Amino acid sequence: MTKKWDVIIVGGGLAGLVAANYLAKTDLSILVLEKGKKIGGRARTDCIRQQYLNLGPHALYKKGKAKLILEELDVELNGKSPKLGGILVEKNMEYTAPFTLLGIFSTSLLNWKERIEWARVLIKVILINTETLAQQTFEEWVQQTSDSEKVQSLFYLLGRLGTYCHASEKASAKIIVSHLKAVLSGVLYLDNGWQTIIDQLHNKAVISGVQIQTHKAIKQIDPIENDHFKLVLSNNEEFSGKYVLCTTAPHELNHMLGEKATLSQIDAFSKMTAVKGATIDVALTQLPNPKQLFAMGLTDPLYFSVHSSYARLSEDAKSAVLHVFRYYHPDEQIDGITVKNELEQFLEKMQPGWKNYVITSRFIPQINVNQRLPRIGDEQRLNRFKTEFPGLYIAGDWASLDSILSEGAVSSGKQAAEEIIKKEKS
Repeated sequence: MTKKWDVIIVGGGLAGLVAANYLAKTDLSILVLEKGKKIGGRARTDCIRQQYLNLGPHALYKKGKAKLILEELDVELNGKSPKLGGILVEKNMEYTAPFTLLGIFSTSLLNWKERIEWARVLIKVILINTETLAQQTFEEWVQQTSDSEKVQSLFYLLGRLGTYCHASEKASAKIIVSHLKAVLSGVLYLDNGWQTIIDQLHNKAVISGVQIQTHKAIKQIDPIENDHFKLVLSNNEEFSGKYVLCTTAPHELNHMLGEKATLSQIDAFSKMTAVKGATIDVALTQLPNPKQLFAMGLTDPLYFSVHSSYARLSEDAKSAVLHVFRYYHPDEQIDGITVKNELEQFLEKMQPGWKNYVITSRFIPQINVNQRLPRIGDEQRLNRFKTEFPGLYIAGDWASLDSILSEGAVSSGKQAAEEIIKKEKS
């Protein structure tokens, strides 16, 4: 027997749970179907041997849209902001990171002319109207902004740091620079990890009457008569919904729609490339080098940060939780063993002898950090889809016109919920 709902949300990550909480303020019946055994998606945090490990490094923009929306939903966000210090590494050289006024004027990376230029262009980023960058790639914008190779390298590095995107020649300048503006205003590392957001959103939704079911993989989404949709699960269980909000990856949505997918939609979604990376998440009894808390490769796409220096990530205040990350270019061939060695060597450079202090460590060779590398023309592709299936809505880190990552997931979740509520009232 087909079970009927007003709204069926496919996916129990940030986007789905945010949407569920806004929709729960109405009289609509709401069902969230999550294919995994746990909700949360990439925002999950695993507690291993009393250490809280996010799936790779996570930071919440202090002045971003996601924080405002989560606070609007009464989600408590406890944590601290990391300092903007640290070092940049190139080959065997280490340089003070020029991300503060002191760093700019003390680093040996830049000469005096480059220091002045770097300070000037950072101010430019803060003040720029990103709408003016809609037809440029990030690489084009960087090369127009500065002739200095070192200043350009710093911008590409900040682009990786702020968006995980390591494809400046492909990525939209509008999206990357808008995220850089947010990064320069500071970020938060969250106490006990991002699971705290998921748990609060889940609990508030359930208390408000939302039903959440896990282990529910959708095989097919079929538009049927009377403006409804039929959802067929992998076990052939069926649900009917007046509205469907899909928060899965674009290629998964294509697969679920099957023959109902339009040629323009298939073409649009097939052009979307995920932003990927690799991580080693580590908890140590202590830091061999307690002064070394943050580092990035200047030209090598590597990241190191001790998140527990600012957020409570362990039941033992003395232990340290850190992440070492490798940003992937979408065209590169990935060899997990080589990447793991690369990450371990970078960590060894930052924290010599770290293996002697390991509480727990895990290597994840491939994470889909964001389901869409933001490109010029994405807005038209996304807008086109929204008109093709009335009653079918999308949300997720890939579905926002203006942002990616948690910014895109949270804001698109709210927007989709508001569109459904508006449609229901019309």
